[in-house]
Amino acid sequence: MNKKIKEARDVALDILKPSPRDLEHGLELHRHSVVCDTYGFAPRSAIDGDAVQAAIESGASKAELQDMEEDMGMTRCATAEEEGKEFREAWDEAGVTCIVQNAGEEGQDPQRLIKRLARFTYVADSMRDFLVRAVGPDDVVEAHNQDKHCFYMSGNGVPLLQEWVSVEEELRYIRIFSQLGIRIMHLTYNRRNMIGDGCAEPANGGLSDFGRAVVAEMNKIGVIADVAHSGWQTSLEAARASTVPMVASHSGCCTVNEHIRCKPDEVIKAIVDTDGYIGICCIPSFLGGTGDISALLDHVDYVAKTFGPDRVTIGTDTAYASRKSESERNKVSGRGKSRVRWDGFWPDDAFPERYRDERMVKSLAWTNWPLFTVGLVQRGYSDDDIQKILGGNMLRVARAVLEAGGTSW
Repeated sequence: MNKKIKEARDVALDILKPSPRDLEHGLELHRHSVVCDTYGFAPRSAIDGDAVQAAIESGASKAELQDMEEDMGMTRCATAEEEGKEFREAWDEAGVTCIVQNAGEEGQDPQRLIKRLARFTYVADSMRDFLVRAVGPDDVVEAHNQDKHCFYMSGNGVPLLQEWVSVEEELRYIRIFSQLGIRIMHLTYNRRNMIGDGCAEPANGGLSDFGRAVVAEMNKIGVIADVAHSGWQTSLEAARASTVPMVASHSGCCTVNEHIRCKPDEVIKAIVDTDGYIGICCIPSFLGGTGDISALLDHVDYVAKTFGPDRVTIGTDTAYASRKSESERNKVSGRGKSRVRWDGFWPDDAFPERYRDERMVKSLAWTNWPLFTVGLVQRGYSDDDIQKILGGNMLRVARAVLEAGGTSW
């Protein structure tokens, strides 16, 4: 265990203070469970700072540099030996079988969405001794049985041509991206789009008529609708429109901490009524309270006790970053202040400074997944219920949606 992983582990242990018996049992249970991060990111590699600086000096555009750095962070685990070693170590220490992988940059443009999908497909194809690209739930279970890890691909938007000739033409790329391996799609991302309102829109306008057609098409093809970044009314109406299970893959509970990225009980119940789940994220500002690993468990507790242990997962929305990330980034000269990205749309007070505490963040480190299991043991959950939360609930929903779409893989 490298120093970075150990420091985060020690912080979380100091907060949880498990008994030796709970610690031993939780770690053992974690090792033998199918563990699915229901929305996350593979460990991130450090960029090649010298290469990026050279590109800056040669006049590369901001768009070119963004693509270059993102590509490096996502794929150098497959091309740089040292980064690959740390990538494997982080994943092994986390004990995660499957990441429902963020495989699409936020938006609807197919050309924009395909880039991350290509990068993570390349990584999986390059590291087949360690990592596979799961096509369906059975592949996730098989990866666990073979002591491997896997991606289950999630797009950060519904791919739309945005030519608006007809509803049917706009829906065509949902099937194409499903054929490419995308199994989950966000209906909205923070802002309003033609499907519905995102979570940061003050109007809370709900699902559009076109949005209902999108949900119906996803149901028909076998793609899970994800409302993690959707507004409350959009989430509610999407759940009521869906004829198959749907999810909020990385969110929280407004009853525990009211936040635009959390969901009120009415929305959670509507998702539950589809036979879906809500995934609890590892973002301190969304969790509220102590903002640490205990706050994460408070949200899990609330869903499990209010709606049942079949209805909750953990979707971290975080990633482990290479120990060389900071030193490599320091090689890159400043490029001036940039405007806020279109999708970086939040109310002014959404991220209060008190939730930037390093101890909170370390306790929720992605490599602390085994201690999430220990925390559930401490709180008295049965092994069966813990294994549902860790992976069983995600696999159940994935199977049901694919089967409704006519495939089981």
